[in-house]
Amino acid sequence: MLDSRTIQVIKSTIPLLESAGPALTTHFYERLFKHNPELKDVFNLAHQHSGGQPVALFNAVAAYAKNIENLAVLGSTVERIAQKHTGFLIKPEQYAIVGGHLLATLEELGGDAVTAEVLEAWGQAYGFLANIFIQREAQIYQAQAEQEGGWSGERRFIISEKNTESAVITSFILTPEDGKPVKDFIPGQYLSLKLKHPNLANEEIRQYSLSDAPNGNSYRISVKREIGGQVSNLLHDALQAGDKVTVMPPAGDFMLKVTPEMPVVLISAGVGQTPMKSMLNQLLKQQHPSNITWLHACEQGPVHGFKDAIHAKRQQHTNLTSHVWYREPNPADVLGKDYDFKGQMELSKVAEQLAPNARYYFCGPIGFMSAIKQQLLTLGVAIENMHYEVFGPHADL
Repeated sequence: MLDSRTIQVIKSTIPLLESAGPALTTHFYERLFKHNPELKDVFNLAHQHSGGQPVALFNAVAAYAKNIENLAVLGSTVERIAQKHTGFLIKPEQYAIVGGHLLATLEELGGDAVTAEVLEAWGQAYGFLANIFIQREAQIYQAQAEQEGGWSGERRFIISEKNTESAVITSFILTPEDGKPVKDFIPGQYLSLKLKHPNLANEEIRQYSLSDAPNGNSYRISVKREIGGQVSNLLHDALQAGDKVTVMPPAGDFMLKVTPEMPVVLISAGVGQTPMKSMLNQLLKQQHPSNITWLHACEQGPVHGFKDAIHAKRQQHTNLTSHVWYREPNPADVLGKDYDFKGQMELSKVAEQLAPNARYYFCGPIGFMSAIKQQLLTLGVAIENMHYEVFGPHADL
């Protein structure tokens, strides 16, 4: 445990951190990649360019300092980051590299406020936290390897199928090259793929939600073509059935956890429906006896993925209901057939189907999820019954 003096010094640096803001972590990443360019093969450089990752890291550092006396409140944050790290195959020795650059950044940007005592305190605090991550990640790596069909590190998979789901979403069925089984996962989790783009200098690791129930033989991911997204466009345009990709074991802390008596509401926008699809298929596969509600929002018909699949499942399962919002229907979209409501998702339109004691899972753009959270609170849903996933660097709603 950290001693009282170290805790006191860390807390005294909170104003310094807040005044520096994300500029602190932006400098950190610039320094890190300058001195250790090999780590560009580990970090998602697209998130660096967008600025999302420096902001996420700053928020994490600030939260650590503010909760240094009660680290238990950061348990969910630690678990989410540890799960992410295993998808990037983070190693214990990399923590020492990161810690060195973090302390150097504090010294370079902090001026006279960063004394030797401050650096020593942050060195101890960082080492304490790093050890928590190292231990938790070791547990995850071991569990991934020991589970039936599991493995450690990288494994080669073949794209056995490539299916168009909408104008912007394509699904990929991935089967292991060695022909052996694959480990089960909990719906909501993701796969990490390592890819080499001919126009990019570094290997790129991307994490994509699994979009089907576990079957022990293969995995399915469903990828949105992002404007300017070189890796997503590589998957859509260049990789075909028969090509091979490198895959790390399933991971993630966004997981379907319900008991038979719990109603479930799955809420999504755009490609955020991919983890919801995994959850839905698992619930139906297990013949979940309570009500299941599927709520989805997208722009219009051409980008509406899995539309026919959801319609078919609704016909087959009497406890499944679905409602769809199109923000701007096109002339070919038919109200009552392709979609149910025009505009942005308003839960008040289906409030009678939304039990406060249900478990709510939602995924989509940050603005969408923030609006959904507020609407659920208005409907009396407890915060502990809400679970959400952010694609990319985490952000609070």
